Amino acid sequence: MKSNTTQQLLSEYKSRINKTLDYIEINLCNQFTLDELASVASFSKYHFHRIFLGVIGETPFQFITRLRLQKAGTFLIMNPRLSINDIAINSGFTDISIFSRNFKHHFGQAPSVWKKQMLEKSNLSQIKSNPEKVKNELSVYFCKYSKSLKWRTNMEQNKSIEIKQLPDMTVAYVRHIGPYKGDEALFQGLWNKLFAWAGPKGLLAQTDLISLAIYHDDPNITEDMKLRTSICLTVPEDTMVDGEVGKMKVEGGQYMVARFVVNATEFADAWQWVYAKWFPESGYQPDDKPCFEMYTEEPKDNKFTVDICVPVKPL
Repeated sequence: MKSNTTQQLLSEYKSRINKTLDYIEINLCNQFTLDELASVASFSKYHFHRIFLGVIGETPFQFITRLRLQKAGTFLIMNPRLSINDIAINSGFTDISIFSRNFKHHFGQAPSVWKKQMLEKSNLSQIKSNPEKVKNELSVYFCKYSKSLKWRTNMEQNKSIEIKQLPDMTVAYVRHIGPYKGDEALFQGLWNKLFAWAGPKGLLAQTDLISLAIYHDDPNITEDMKLRTSICLTVPEDTMVDGEVGKMKVEGGQYMVARFVVNATEFADAWQWVYAKWFPESGYQPDDKPCFEMYTEEPKDNKFTVDICVPVKPL
């Protein structure tokens, strides 16, 4: 009995902190106060700071600063035309000198130096991987039926690529913070936990049910122990959640949707191909929202049909 009570309390704490993480991510460019964040978590401001540190391993403002710096790092790579000053402002910093100092402390180099090295590394890896396919691997056309751009590709695992307008989605989720690459048992456990919650509520019987895996952080920039992943199911807006199961809105808009058929070890290769090959030749750049995997079919013969969805805007 004591163990069950302890587990329930732990789940409630995680739920409240996850709600705060969602609030921070949506409003990252805003200037937060401790009172504001404690109110979101429904904790007293006198205890919230310590609870957040205990659950996340960082203070609230260490977490906010790290997210802003990592956002800036992604901008520097994926939006090289933007000035460093613009990137600092778009990432939530109000003072360029504070941004530069924090960036150097976090990444070990000034923003301009780090940007140059990362772009050179990215370009070199594109050339070294399948040099015979650097040319003529992608061709674009306009589909008159869907009224959208689509791409043809020679990549074996890729089945289609198109720009689509996705709707807002309300999802219930369970969240993992830490390493996840190649860990089938981890993902199976997270899905089992979410299905066990959703099944008795009749939520798995929805005709339009969609399963998602949302990746909140760039694994090329964020250290493994701090990576955030949310395993999700679409639910009606008025769905009540509890314990470790949270609820959030996935913002719709213009997305690049690339369908792949992969085994459990090929997901990372598919993501790498999207960023290293498709983006540089597409005329698009990632927009400032989380990307996710969307599953519309059951796995067959140890193969997964997955739509990699990345928010985009014109370059």
